[in-house]
Amino acid sequence: MVSILQLVQNLMHGEEEEETSQSYRLQNVGEQGHMALLGHSLAAYISVLGRERLRKLTTRILSDTTLWLCRLFRYENGSAYYHEDDREGLLKICRLVIHTRYEDYTLEGFNVLYTKQPVIYISSAARTGLGQALCNQLGLPLSCMCRVPCNTMFGSQHQMDVALLDRLIKDDVEFGKLPLLLVANAGTPGAGHTDKLGRLKELCEQYKMWLHVEGVNLATLALGYVSSSVLAATKCDSMTLTLGSWLGLPAVPAVTLYRHEDPSLSLAAGLTSSQPVEKLRALPLWLSLQYLGHDGIVERIKHASQLSQRLLENLKNLDFIKTSVEDELSSPVVVFKFFQEYSNRDQTSHAAQASTIQHPIMSNKRHIYDTFNQWLGEQLAQLVPASGVDVVELEDEGTCVRFSPLMTSAVLGTEIQDIDHLVDCLKMKIPVLTSTLQLREEFEQEVRGTASLLYIEDLGWPGLGVVRYNYHSDEKNDDKQEEELEKINTELLKKLNELESDLTFSLGPEFGGQKNCVYIGMVTEDLDVSELVETIIATGREIEENSRLLENMTEVVRKGIQEAQLQLQKANEERLLEEGLLRQIPVVGSVLNWFSPFQALPKGRTFNLTAGSLESTESMYVSKAQGIGSTPPPTPTSSLAKQRLPGQKAFKRSLRSSDGFSETSSISHCEDLDKQDQRPPNLSPGQEQGPLERERAEEQKEVAQAKTDTEDIHSDKSPPDCTKAEDQASQR
Repeated sequence: MVSILQLVQNLMHGEEEEETSQSYRLQNVGEQGHMALLGHSLAAYISVLGRERLRKLTTRILSDTTLWLCRLFRYENGSAYYHEDDREGLLKICRLVIHTRYEDYTLEGFNVLYTKQPVIYISSAARTGLGQALCNQLGLPLSCMCRVPCNTMFGSQHQMDVALLDRLIKDDVEFGKLPLLLVANAGTPGAGHTDKLGRLKELCEQYKMWLHVEGVNLATLALGYVSSSVLAATKCDSMTLTLGSWLGLPAVPAVTLYRHEDPSLSLAAGLTSSQPVEKLRALPLWLSLQYLGHDGIVERIKHASQLSQRLLENLKNLDFIKTSVEDELSSPVVVFKFFQEYSNRDQTSHAAQASTIQHPIMSNKRHIYDTFNQWLGEQLAQLVPASGVDVVELEDEGTCVRFSPLMTSAVLGTEIQDIDHLVDCLKMKIPVLTSTLQLREEFEQEVRGTASLLYIEDLGWPGLGVVRYNYHSDEKNDDKQEEELEKINTELLKKLNELESDLTFSLGPEFGGQKNCVYIGMVTEDLDVSELVETIIATGREIEENSRLLENMTEVVRKGIQEAQLQLQKANEERLLEEGLLRQIPVVGSVLNWFSPFQALPKGRTFNLTAGSLESTESMYVSKAQGIGSTPPPTPTSSLAKQRLPGQKAFKRSLRSSDGFSETSSISHCEDLDKQDQRPPNLSPGQEQGPLERERAEEQKEVAQAKTDTEDIHSDKSPPDCTKAEDQASQR
């Protein structure tokens, strides 16, 4: 037993890095969660009781739970079906309606459906794949599923179009089809909007259709104040409740409440069962409802509604944030997105411009906003994980950030301070989004105006943009050129990350990104785009030159070694001729060298890697003997780096006051340097020159002039004048 439990524990927690997220979830289970988990163990123990005792116990548990749920959610005279999959309840309801509308279905089966094809209507805002899943489970063709569009002109764009639904039903009736069931939403999966359930119920009664309602807003039926649109759900034929997410209860089943008078049809559809063990599904929910009580359940749902209302009030005061809620007074789901609206003057100009702009450009704008909102939602979820915000794709609004506390707050333990923290993080991200959106076009123009960089248009990248350094090569091999391009851009990315800046440079997303590119992330308003582009060009050019130098290095060194070997061999032959044959004999040569020493000047060779040529070392020996060496040139520094203030990071644009101060200080600093250059080295800035200092300065000037004259005479290669100038220099 111990070893098996240890194995289960290892499988649950996994590696150490995953243990933090797992334990964070388990911390918020609470005592009511343990009560729900205990129900599964008790159900296993109860199933071994005697048959009669088990029947009485399961009947009591099932009837109590159903009665409590019907009273809690204002659903009178209802029955309940408990299921693990939240779509299973709707599937059983469809079978119940088929048995009800087709009297001979039990005997003839699909032949009855073939003569009069059933039609199930669902909203276009329903869960993805719901219609296909129903058809697959019921054995019906996809033609039996009719998707009803949402409103386009009047009302919410997430509500089912009732007038269009009426026309669709009439057309199906004229074609000999049978309208069977309508699936409505009390809180769409995306935006949380509620269909016009009152009008839909009237339409269903007119055509003898079954009305099924599902959605997160059904949880508000337990509150004291319920909106009229949600309250109409109490008159529907069936509804599905997901109490596990609403109340934060793990492993509790979903419940489908329905009204039907014929128990035999309910048994045939699978909504009821004669097996007592299947009735024990309600035991975890029965224990949890007793533990929480009526007040505890209402308090949890009320707390989630207050969280959404708190966030909605704060979002109204934020610029560039657009909300999409059904009811501003009471909306359990809050959907918002970043959107940069125009002023009145900009709106007219933008409208005039939009009339001339082609459709792909407008779609690109929406794609960019979708990308930015995707980044915003991921950042908020990472910064405030207790908020439970996520990203949702809506048909009309595009990508939005959704806050649905009824689905997450009970599990994550979301509090009011988490909402305030979420708003503070959102306030910090809005300036970054606006600045990046404004500078994105400027960056594109700067890059397109240069020949060394190639602008890559990636609408799915949340940042300033994507660039690629163009590698100019005469190489005809595409694979080698592609390899060199990858090498240069990888090194460019490494160099840019080494700079002290607030920008993030990366290779882009792991999947779907462009190859051999540099992706630049979000920026702030003080970014100097021109400096950034110039730095990228300069760094890429330096890497390209170094790459070409390394490419030619092997061949140049090989040729240089061969040439050096030939010259050294020739020098040895000349040395042999100068020394004579006798000096090469071992004993005779030593005696001859002792009587008449032979002095030969060393003739070495140096290899210049930059020029790729061999040079003699005579000039080196001469310069060392005279003690005169060439001073190495100063290391060049960027002008942009010189203008940067102390402590200022790269690519930052200074304010006007700081610019004026830096220009004045730089001019005065240059003047001081000029004065110091004219002043002798041993004289302090505030000290005057005396007679001795003046005489010493004149002597230093004469020596420097003599050296200059000597170098000029050597360059003219005239021996008599050179000797004369050297004598004059030595006399001085």
